[in-house]
Amino acid sequence: MSCEQRPCVFPAENFDASEDAATLRAAMKGFGTDEKAIIELITSRSNAQRQQIKEAFEKELERDLIEDLKSELGGNFERVILALMSPPIEYLCKELHRSMEGMGTNENAIIEILCSRPSEEINEIVSTYESLYDRPLVEHLCREISGKFSRLITLIVTGTRDPVGTVDPDQANDDAQALYAAGEAKLGTDEHVFNRIMAHSSFAQLSLVFDEYKTLSGMTIEQAIKHEFSGNLHDALIAIVECTQSLPAYFAKQLFKAMDGMGTDDSTLIRIIVSRSEIDLESIKDEFERMYNRTLSSAVKSETSGDYKKALLGLLGA
Repeated sequence: MSCEQRPCVFPAENFDASEDAATLRAAMKGFGTDEKAIIELITSRSNAQRQQIKEAFEKELERDLIEDLKSELGGNFERVILALMSPPIEYLCKELHRSMEGMGTNENAIIEILCSRPSEEINEIVSTYESLYDRPLVEHLCREISGKFSRLITLIVTGTRDPVGTVDPDQANDDAQALYAAGEAKLGTDEHVFNRIMAHSSFAQLSLVFDEYKTLSGMTIEQAIKHEFSGNLHDALIAIVECTQSLPAYFAKQLFKAMDGMGTDDSTLIRIIVSRSEIDLESIKDEFERMYNRTLSSAVKSETSGDYKKALLGLLGA
């Protein structure tokens, strides 16, 4: 996994939560709403600072900032601002819950969130989800997804991937041989072996495994997965491979897909830009331009509009 992580959003200097709370109140008080002031302030503060603003708003103005924002904003613009006001792990839990509520299940969102996170984040998501919704995440997942795909996701959520940076070259060779024996070297596929290795090894370890696999078989792991798997399980395994190779490139690809073709997948667009803004969004921007020969900002400009567009561009530093 690429270790370069360059965010777009940083903590504001000379930060004053009380002053910011007053600014937001003024932007929403009286007739009309100053959307520009809301965008400029919220997109230029870190999430930790936004939580302090929320507390100051309630303590000093005796009002609920989230409720005030909901009453003044609407549509995708509201979704971006409320996403930015949620603590990061809590936001991902809400997105997981939304992907499983109502008619149908958004498997792509489940894959993107759970297959791209290291073990420490997965553990936080699991504990936060249960405290938010009073039910285990794995139980909810098992009600909404099934089959071989469900088994992989369950392993990711309950099995605990090895800690970041954990590597064992000898084990990598053994795992590569096990993957080859479970797939290309036999008639049919032993999904259990693929699931076990892909769900438990650290991303750094998987990188070694994939190198060993190519040396052993003459094929890339992507070629093997394409040959052996289909559907959601295929997509999840490929996501793990792509995240292992380069997390920014993986998210750049997901953003491109969200804006490609007829209509825009606003949920994915918002989720990735918001959730990666303080982690590696600058790196994602670079990968997007390298892969698609256009800037991420120009793509967002052409596929979104109004205050929604301005909020996203604020996060992108455009």
